[in-house]
Amino acid sequence: MGLIVQKYGGTSVATPERVKHVARRVVATKQAGHKVAVVVSAPGGTTDHLIDLARQVNERPPAREMDMLLATGEQVSIALLAMAIHKLDHAAISLTGAQVRILTDKVHTKARILEVDRRRLDRELSRGNIVIVAGFQGITAEDEITTLGRGGSDVTAVALASALGADVCEIYTDVEGVFTADPRIAPGVRKLDVLSFDEILEMASSGAVVLQTRAAEYAKQYNVPLHIRSTFSEAEGTRIVEERAMEKSRVVTAVTHDRDVTKITIAGLPDVPGVAHRLFSALAARHINVDMIIQSASRDGKADISFTVSSADGETAAKVTEEVSREIGARGVHWENGVAKISIVGAGMVSNPGVAAKLFGAIAEEGVNIQLISTSEIKVSCIIDAAEVERCVRAVHRAFNLDRL
Repeated sequence: MGLIVQKYGGTSVATPERVKHVARRVVATKQAGHKVAVVVSAPGGTTDHLIDLARQVNERPPAREMDMLLATGEQVSIALLAMAIHKLDHAAISLTGAQVRILTDKVHTKARILEVDRRRLDRELSRGNIVIVAGFQGITAEDEITTLGRGGSDVTAVALASALGADVCEIYTDVEGVFTADPRIAPGVRKLDVLSFDEILEMASSGAVVLQTRAAEYAKQYNVPLHIRSTFSEAEGTRIVEERAMEKSRVVTAVTHDRDVTKITIAGLPDVPGVAHRLFSALAARHINVDMIIQSASRDGKADISFTVSSADGETAAKVTEEVSREIGARGVHWENGVAKISIVGAGMVSNPGVAAKLFGAIAEEGVNIQLISTSEIKVSCIIDAAEVERCVRAVHRAFNLDRL
């Protein structure tokens, strides 16, 4: 008998019929001889609806009250799924993040999990219950409800799997796994059967929506086996493992893109020690994650710094940057939302020269200008005009022959 953690996203539980379908999948796993813990998101569209309601009564609602409101969405899903499983004559219990004691820090709407108390989970599993846990939410040491940010149910699932020592954490979505590019954009995409933790982390951080970035980080850090599958088919999906066999034989694994990008440039900074620290410390104090950072060469004792953040943080990040700009005597701040990030990811890139050149060439052939570039051992990312991203994804996918894997 194994222990399996399953996570079902909002589209998987968007209607009563889909809830019943998920219940049948969960029960089938239990009947196969496994203990089962399930993490569920709010029904599709619920979170957006709740955010809209909040903004109708207060255009800038307090973060604490937003967490109180948003945490209710998952309670709908867990209760309905427990009811559906009971209808199939199997024991199930629904639990909120607070009831499980998923302990987080105090950052409302962007909390991070500090600890999962497994005692309640162990008790319920030992009684033969299928345990259904609300994703996306936790509680502080002071018993304040928190939420984990967009995609936070993925983080909940991986954290539970780690705490319980699960055999596998299955992430169920509306697609059959991870593909070489977004199937809605690039023709001839191929499903990837196996990825390494490093690859899925880089893909998640560069726009692939099959897994939340912090969930990928958590899985890598605690070596939690992942299996990304479709709720609506029996396809094998994509397995995430510590290291793929012969992984370096595939130079580029996938092309990803992200439209959720704001680019900010602070111009004319004094080129003296401590200036960058001052800027990025101010952003960190507002819990803003910075992605790409590029600094220009100094001219006449001045330099420019460009960086990117998620669009959700764009306005706040720009205001913080403007405040720092005034304090340090920089020339000014410019920010824009009409940009996107396109990336190539592959464990084989580290030992193969010319990969970046081929990426830049494919984009250049489309007549598209590259605004920023960043690299890691297994990823190269470019910032381009958002209107051109789909065309460039297709061009790069062709350039690396990803339709012929």
